[in-house]
Amino acid sequence: MTEFLWRLPTQGDGRHAGPAARNRGGFGGHSPVTPATDVRPGRFGPFDDLHQIIDAAELSGLDGVLAPYDPLGEESWIVAGGALRATRHARVIVEFQPAFGTPVYAAKVSATLQQISRGRLSWRIAVDTEEADARARGDRVTGDDRYARAAEFLTVARGVWNETPVPGAGFKGTGFEFDGEYFDVIDGGFRGILSGLPFPTVYLSGTSAQALELSARHGDVHVFTETPDGIAASVTELRERAAAAGRTVRAGLDIPVIARETEQEAWARAHRQWSEVHAEGPSSALDLGDGRWAGFAELGYSQPVGLVGSYEQVAQRLSGYIDAGIESFVLVGHPHIEEVHRTGEHLLYLVDPAGRSLAVQEAGA
Repeated sequence: MTEFLWRLPTQGDGRHAGPAARNRGGFGGHSPVTPATDVRPGRFGPFDDLHQIIDAAELSGLDGVLAPYDPLGEESWIVAGGALRATRHARVIVEFQPAFGTPVYAAKVSATLQQISRGRLSWRIAVDTEEADARARGDRVTGDDRYARAAEFLTVARGVWNETPVPGAGFKGTGFEFDGEYFDVIDGGFRGILSGLPFPTVYLSGTSAQALELSARHGDVHVFTETPDGIAASVTELRERAAAAGRTVRAGLDIPVIARETEQEAWARAHRQWSEVHAEGPSSALDLGDGRWAGFAELGYSQPVGLVGSYEQVAQRLSGYIDAGIESFVLVGHPHIEEVHRTGEHLLYLVDPAGRSLAVQEAGA
């Protein structure tokens, strides 16, 4: 079953491409005063805006939201906890770096969140982060060692997690033992109310051999980022590595979208945002010619390549990804409230989980 998730903004939101203009809802503390502004102190803040986006995603029929790890943004665990509290059905993926804490602590926090949300929490582990960010957090682990630590992290987290309830809080059986390079556990394991909960689905990312091998052995979903050359080769390698490990790992895609009633409207939106951050230089030069555009990073997105076109065109492209084996999408667009409603109401109903645009099917009927 294909899932559609929405990436939440943790550094601000707004109609414009420039980061300094993304102060909707009080982000940054310097929102311009308009006739619609509630000027009473403490009446509206960034988390109110985030919750409106989260509500919009759930009401628009998306399967869940991603609270991204962002060194300069709001803390993903806090955002995820708020999202779980504010929703009834949506899955919430919290992205975090393994240096966040010990795997036992991360697992315990997650067990509590699973308890209050009836099992709707998932993890996305951010392994390949900037070295400067790691240093700023006091993390000395670099290079390929990051993947070795992440493997131990997930091994320990799963090891202490009891999905089968352990009878009695005074459990006397042998606990989980682990003696690794980064983590040691003696007589670990959750008992009592912390046991019997579903372990979070693990999302991973990256295209290096180390990243794909980590997913093959420890991940549930591997999320790719689109490139001008496509992702087919990386998806194939992931499948081969997972098969060699005796596992199956779902493939996902993290991709921004600008979709409108017509192709012209969509490209006008892309060009208008481009002109806000580039006084010179045509944005059309980054058009890859097949509905993909390589200019999204210039507009403040974390992914360089995304989709631009009419609802039918973008739906057809998404259906093509599904046909190629993509089972999970992380979509994003700004301003978020408006774009998530457009996505849910005008785009996703055109996408056939079997891999073809419904509009194309109807045309051929």
